[in-house]
Amino acid sequence: MADSILLEQRPDGAAIVTFNRPAVHNALDRAAMRAFAHVVAELAAELRDPASPMRAVILTGAGTKAFCSGGDLADLATQRAADEAAAMIRLMGDALLALERLPVPVIAAINGHALGGGSEIALACDLRVLDETARLGLLQTRRGLITGWGGGQRLLRLLGYPRALDALLSARVFTAPEALAAGLANRVVPAGEALAGALALVETIAALDPAVVRAVKAALRAGLLLPFEAAIEAERALFPPLWVGDTHVQSLETFIKGQRQP
Repeated sequence: MADSILLEQRPDGAAIVTFNRPAVHNALDRAAMRAFAHVVAELAAELRDPASPMRAVILTGAGTKAFCSGGDLADLATQRAADEAAAMIRLMGDALLALERLPVPVIAAINGHALGGGSEIALACDLRVLDETARLGLLQTRRGLITGWGGGQRLLRLLGYPRALDALLSARVFTAPEALAAGLANRVVPAGEALAGALALVETIAALDPAVVRAVKAALRAGLLLPFEAAIEAERALFPPLWVGDTHVQSLETFIKGQRQP
């Protein structure tokens, strides 16, 4: 694995993926993009086992100035052909689709700025914890581009059409409080504490039955991707196995015993 992307598997159930190019604000050159795609595939392979001890994935950036500033323009400037651009956006776009499909929650711990492609990565995460210095913004229109890694579609689903269109055309930069108010952030924490805030979320997640966590994510993603009635059916299908699962059975037994006591 390249040093540009670090993976740490922690005993508390968190897998931490770190963009590790602080000298260039954690921008991703083509080698780093390939390394990131490899790490996501590695996580997906491990999580195919429902008994995996992994409870959540955290993405963060090395240092305090940036989560990720997107593509490394010094490297990508050599890619002038349309087919080269198509290959680059497919590489990262497919990696982010695979990240979204992980069965456990994915949390972006955003320190400093996450602009351009960095915001696209953050929006592909299920939850976002921003420190108070963080900035989010899809700035591609300033460079004569649109989002290429799926960020526009994810922003649309989070903000709705009018606000997403306005944010893209104006290349709006959201401060941490603005992102929280708009629904782009789940938590805002003091400067330097984004990772700690994300780990606190993992602690909450890890206290739940892993099967329940996976079912919650699967049910809500069905709602994003399927027509309403199909999503209802998908949610219903997830319920019966949990009903007969050990956690629910033990919870019922504890409740009934409590009711029987004088």
